[in-house]
Amino acid sequence: MADELVHHTRLSPNCNERKLPISMVVLHYTEMKPVETALERLCDPEAQVSAHYLISEEGEVTLLVPEEKRAWHAGAAFWRGTKDVNSASIGIELDHPGHGLGYRPFEDAQIEALVPLLHRIVQTYDIAKSNVIGHSDVAPARKTDPGELFPWDRLADYGLATAVPKIELGDPFDNDGAFYLALERYGYDITEGRKAVEAFQRRWRPHKVDGQIDGEIRAILFQLLLDRDRGAAR
Repeated sequence: MADELVHHTRLSPNCNERKLPISMVVLHYTEMKPVETALERLCDPEAQVSAHYLISEEGEVTLLVPEEKRAWHAGAAFWRGTKDVNSASIGIELDHPGHGLGYRPFEDAQIEALVPLLHRIVQTYDIAKSNVIGHSDVAPARKTDPGELFPWDRLADYGLATAVPKIELGDPFDNDGAFYLALERYGYDITEGRKAVEAFQRRWRPHKVDGQIDGEIRAILFQLLLDRDRGAAR
């Protein structure tokens, strides 16, 4: 572990053994203020929640669960066939008020601390860019974090997340059912369709999150699948 990226260690009891190799990173916001409140909850045995890291808005990184352990951050979740997301992922909590306490842009210092940490994790475990995802991507029916203001484009610029694709072929889906099947093929749980659409929009078309399937998001999804299938994106 690159200790120079970690400012504090505050080990949480809320962890157990992994059952799967690490193949993804899930990003969250805490939706708690001040940051000490979030740290206390993530270390409270009665809460039964945790994450591997928490990054404060000032850019301070706290290690909560060693990476080899299974932290309890994703809850009931699904991504690309994996139901035990906690076993397959590293969870990073971002100190932030969230949608519940006054949603706003993320602080530069926080993102500047996230980038090298994420880079090291992605390199260590050979994690595909398309498996660096938000909590809302793996639990669309329950979660909205890190939300539409999270700077995915900045991570994409560093090669740490998939960029919004450049549309080549337009809208190929002739009905909503075909879109949902394609959304499931990309990786989402489509059990609650509208919530899955909102999660997709929050990640890929954040300026308009309305849960409605339209030509723009159909074209984005098709391009994502096309890029993946021809090997342009993992």
